Amino acid sequence: MQCKRRFTTYERVEELYPLIVKKDGRREAFDREKILTGLKKACEKRPVSADQIEETVGAIERLLQGTGEKEVPSRVIGEEVMRRLQALDVVAYVRFASVYRSFRDVDEFMKELKELAGQSKAGGAKPQTGEDGQPS
Repeated sequence: MQCKRRFTTYERVEELYPLIVKKDGRREAFDREKILTGLKKACEKRPVSADQIEETVGAIERLLQGTGEKEVPSRVIGEEVMRRLQALDVVAYVRFASVYRSFRDVDEFMKELKELAGQSKAGGAKPQTGEDGQPS
């Protein structure tokens, strides 16, 4: 070698993800950054740590890898993100759902909130509280 520099190569496991089928039928490669960005926006100013967000993204990645499918509808990913967010932080869930579900009007949004409140009363989603124990 003329430049007298040392070169190193690293091997890593090649992660194989299914193609994501969008609502309009387009297919695109899985992009973890899209999920990460959406989760960060939904969890902004909420008591959700960066580690919790990373773990959520990692769990969704593992789920996709474990399907064995070559293609997965984007709807599956969106619903999984919402399911995990609902367990993590209800306010972040509502934020994400409002964008993901593209509510047409306030009535649709209120219906979702009422369903969420009903689940909370039935022991489903737990309302988030601050350090003082009051709802946040």
